[in-house]
Amino acid sequence: MPEGNVIHGIADQFSATFGGRPVHASSPQGRFDASRLDGVVLEGGDAVGKHLFLDFATAESVHIHLGLIGKLRFEPLAEPWGQVRLRIHDGVTAADLRGPQWCRIISPDERAAVVAASGPDPLREDADPERGYARVRRSGKSIAALLMDQRVSAGVGNIFRAEVLFRNGLDPTIPGREIDRRTWDALWVDLVGLMHHAVVVGAIDTVRDEHGPEAQNRPPRVDAHGGEVYVYRRAGQPCLLCGTPVSIGVLEGRNMYWCPSCQRGPSAP
Repeated sequence: MPEGNVIHGIADQFSATFGGRPVHASSPQGRFDASRLDGVVLEGGDAVGKHLFLDFATAESVHIHLGLIGKLRFEPLAEPWGQVRLRIHDGVTAADLRGPQWCRIISPDERAAVVAASGPDPLREDADPERGYARVRRSGKSIAALLMDQRVSAGVGNIFRAEVLFRNGLDPTIPGREIDRRTWDALWVDLVGLMHHAVVVGAIDTVRDEHGPEAQNRPPRVDAHGGEVYVYRRAGQPCLLCGTPVSIGVLEGRNMYWCPSCQRGPSAP
């Protein structure tokens, strides 16, 4: 499932490509009624966590959640291929949505409810990290599980949670109630920086310069997700800091990666 940086990047691309202009809207697949949006001005894209909003001049929005298999691609206008749920185009460029978990037209009140139900999003200027910390402090769940809770940190997925915990020296099994305010603030600031960087460069790159391929005289990482990472999908490989093999385990149905030597404490090293 795409993490928040991908969804915010898509929202920005909608604004840059179509924002402020009337667009053509259709459903080549026939499973979505786009007729009332056809010819309407698309004011822009917006996102909170993994929720994408396409805001139209009618005050309605298209609410999209890609889920596990959804794809949204910007392509030169041509005959659609595959099962396209929603197509937005301006006669030159088409944005084609395939296989989403959700695609629905919602009212302003419904849009506000989705935003209100989401936790603070590190990529939004209006995020209130205190809301996330309040949930963390009263929970006995592990901090690794809590970071994946979209009511705690909207948009954070498996990659960001593994990497931010490593970068802050945190054992992923530490209960939320043992995370003090200083540690939460450090995690939040790190997430903000990492996720904004990912939007700008189009890849999740979490490794500091002093641990990068050139500094360590090693080959660059090759992975479909792109970017350099410390532990994600590096099970059994040596930690870039201490050389200990990276561990892998299953936590609430998702793979978790960590360094058993570097990630010991409840606070940043």
